[in-house]
Amino acid sequence: MPDSYLLGLILILISMMTLPALCRIVSKRRKVNGIASSTRTESLKSVPTIDGECRSANGYDTDIIIVGAGVAGAALAHTLGKDGRRVHVIERDLSEPDRIVGELLQPGGYLKLIELGLEDCVEEIDAQQVFGYVIFKDGKHTRLSYPLENFHQDVSGRSFHNGRFIQRMREKAVSLPNVRLEQGVVTSLLEEKGTIRGVQYKTKDGHQLTAFAPLTIVCDGCFSNLRRSLCNPKVEVPSCFVGLVLENCHLPYLNHGHVILADPSPILFYPISSTEVRCLVDVPGQKVPSIANGEMANHLKTVVAPQVPSEIYDSFVAAVDKGNIRTMPNRSMPASPYPTPGALLMGDAFNMRHPLTGGGMTVALSDIVVLRDLLKPLRDLNDAPTLCKYLESFYTLRKPVASTINTLAGALYKVFCASPDQARKEMRQACFDYLSLGGVFSTGPISLLSGLNPRPLSLVLHFFAVAIYGVGRLLLPFPSPKRIWIGARLISGASGIIFPIIKAEGVRQMFFPVTVPAYYRRAPPVE
Repeated sequence: MPDSYLLGLILILISMMTLPALCRIVSKRRKVNGIASSTRTESLKSVPTIDGECRSANGYDTDIIIVGAGVAGAALAHTLGKDGRRVHVIERDLSEPDRIVGELLQPGGYLKLIELGLEDCVEEIDAQQVFGYVIFKDGKHTRLSYPLENFHQDVSGRSFHNGRFIQRMREKAVSLPNVRLEQGVVTSLLEEKGTIRGVQYKTKDGHQLTAFAPLTIVCDGCFSNLRRSLCNPKVEVPSCFVGLVLENCHLPYLNHGHVILADPSPILFYPISSTEVRCLVDVPGQKVPSIANGEMANHLKTVVAPQVPSEIYDSFVAAVDKGNIRTMPNRSMPASPYPTPGALLMGDAFNMRHPLTGGGMTVALSDIVVLRDLLKPLRDLNDAPTLCKYLESFYTLRKPVASTINTLAGALYKVFCASPDQARKEMRQACFDYLSLGGVFSTGPISLLSGLNPRPLSLVLHFFAVAIYGVGRLLLPFPSPKRIWIGARLISGASGIIFPIIKAEGVRQMFFPVTVPAYYRRAPPVE
């Protein structure tokens, strides 16, 4: 059957399949939502109160406290400071971070960086332009280019050392006279009659201090110790990344990310400087081979190395022999906030997804744009209950972009992982073949991944298009009972992958945000 006829059949079947399932998820979601209020009350009981503390004559000398100065915190500090807010940022460690993730900014994230006036932060750090991906499977490969034809020539993905990027943003933030950046460890949020009034923190010198502001924004990263007071954290760790740096390595395709669909899970390669290539080997589960006793090096040489492209093999083995092997658990956590007067969560403290697709920074920067636009018309932040009610719209307005990137990351990781199940094998092969078709079959998915077209419905359509394309491959030219059975299990497996993720993200906010009352919330009137 020609691809055009197959695509038409796919779209008809998708529309018939997805609507009943989504309706069932909505009804179940409504039953679960009633639990949030009681959990929120319990989580705030342990927060110390501040009755009797002295304040300045006008209440506060800071408008906003930001906990954490990573990508989200530093970008937010500059953005709010540029709008005239008095910002106090408290960061645990102001030295340059050394991480193995947060190194690839998708084109959609770069556009948000431009919108925030931070595009120069990728300059002078030897950042590399990224124009797309190349996917390898069983000796074959397909190239997926970002659809950048309608953008300025400077718009592309960027890859870099995470720490250099963060330091540039911190420098940009503190260049504003109304932004104060301080090293310290925030130990607790300060609550007074149900409203967060500030934070208690320990300085670099060990002194215990308190800071007060009408609004506290928590951006203390994936290891946040403050999020339990502000959300219902359901953190999952599906896998771990093992990180290496390959020196003087020439990737098969210049300025592209390389994804190897290996066994048991994907391997990533992308440049982080003009002389270095980052390699991330995904290891399913929470346990990884020991680095100390040499198990990890042996695993990388015997299991992983034979699966990497021949052009990279020698550099990969040399990096393993060099011994600078790092590991990082890959966390995912849907956003499930407790709207709390005086406080807000942002960044990885608020919402995480599998880093396979490199979408974390795009979500964080997009969230900052949404929050900036909401806060811009407000002169006074002191009415915490009214502000909290108004900022509930933030959780709805961010959803279409954030949930699309989150869902794609979770679903794509599960599809890209090897499995002994025949239906899962067919789904994995169908995904590779679907992307290899070119045209809308490749530009559609890569537009979603790049953050250039983060539309939830487009994601669902392409995901089930892959599944039904896989069924079509099974049934043509002559179907058999065995192939029909595998095809049915393929569709069932695809539904089992994507619908739980959509349910966790929130069907109504993801697909029908205009039906949520908070979507229309307006700024409080200026007195």
